[in-house]
Amino acid sequence: MRLIVVDDDRLVVDSLKIILGAQPQIEVVGTGANGDDAVALYAEHTPDIALLDIQMPGRDGLSAAREVLERDPSARVVFLTTFSDDEYIVSALKLGARGYLIKTDVAAIPPALAQVMDGKRVLEGKAIEDIDFNGTGVEAGTLRRPAAFADLTDREFEVAELIARGLDNKEIAATAYMGEGTVRNHISSILAKMSLRNRTQIAIAYLRG
Repeated sequence: MRLIVVDDDRLVVDSLKIILGAQPQIEVVGTGANGDDAVALYAEHTPDIALLDIQMPGRDGLSAAREVLERDPSARVVFLTTFSDDEYIVSALKLGARGYLIKTDVAAIPPALAQVMDGKRVLEGKAIEDIDFNGTGVEAGTLRRPAAFADLTDREFEVAELIARGLDNKEIAATAYMGEGTVRNHISSILAKMSLRNRTQIAIAYLRG
């Protein structure tokens, strides 16, 4: 597979180029430091996978991925992130990215990329079943409830489903016919019951379920 690697941390880029390039099935065809580089490199090389950092100075990875996917909806974009980037992950997946990988877990990256090439999404290196992030094929309340959500009320689980579809609080309120304050209360309850930190972790738990 042919990759481009874009990250504003030159050490990360150089390390990944060496480690990934040493894999017989991987060729790193270009590297960059920001979103503009990512767009240009994708246009130049049309790689099998674009491996992009989410947070970069200037143009970030999300903006670059949006342009790449608008030009080529079949593009496989995978984001590199750290645990501190959680708030971006649902937006990235809703955008059409094929997943995200923890940049410090280098050993997990090559097998995860192989799964992306097989058509899977990967979260933290683990494959998940595909899901319609645009809400065109997943209706809230219609999917089997994962065991991890067993303690939630029906209304809380509905909110969790809508979070997993990438909706913000205002969109959830409109879709589920409830006030934004009620949505926030449900999210707080879900986080407490499931011992999670934020809404992205709710979405990840749902997708893995």
